[in-house]
Amino acid sequence: MTTLPTGTAGDLTALADTATTYWTRLESPLGPLLLTADRHGALTSLSVPGQKGGRTVWDDWRHDPGPFRAAEEQVRAYFAGELKEFDLPLRADGTAFRERVWTALDSVPYGATTTYGEIAARIGASRAAVRAVGGAIGANPLLVLRPCHRVIGADGSLTGYAGGLERKVRLLSLEGVPLP
Repeated sequence: MTTLPTGTAGDLTALADTATTYWTRLESPLGPLLLTADRHGALTSLSVPGQKGGRTVWDDWRHDPGPFRAAEEQVRAYFAGELKEFDLPLRADGTAFRERVWTALDSVPYGATTTYGEIAARIGASRAAVRAVGGAIGANPLLVLRPCHRVIGADGSLTGYAGGLERKVRLLSLEGVPLP
């Protein structure tokens, strides 16, 4: 997975106009997914219906499935159990703290889980920062692609997921994670 820093230029040949946000929808076992990308083709969000803090389409966005072909192929392969790691350009803007947390999420492998405390330790944050880590994970705009569903409570409980716990269970089950 490639995370692009803000301001990184990409291939503009497919996205020649100046619209800032492109979008499409993709059917999935979690319901219709809303995918957005910037004018450089980097994915900026993947949302599910009813997601806490999820994106909604704005009038000035451009509906164009073209920039999402690779994402659609990889998401479909993931849900078919054929793909374990996404290789897509991602750009999610957040505070420096959130971006550190999101980068730590990227290192949690398919079929594994970690805890909020372990993520805090990975980024060098104190135990007192666990709640802030949880807030950053909950603000992840790239559900599924950036695996916040793999973060569980210290006691092994399936706590919090912006897309809903039933979707978290589906994703972990798909990846073969034993559930409590």
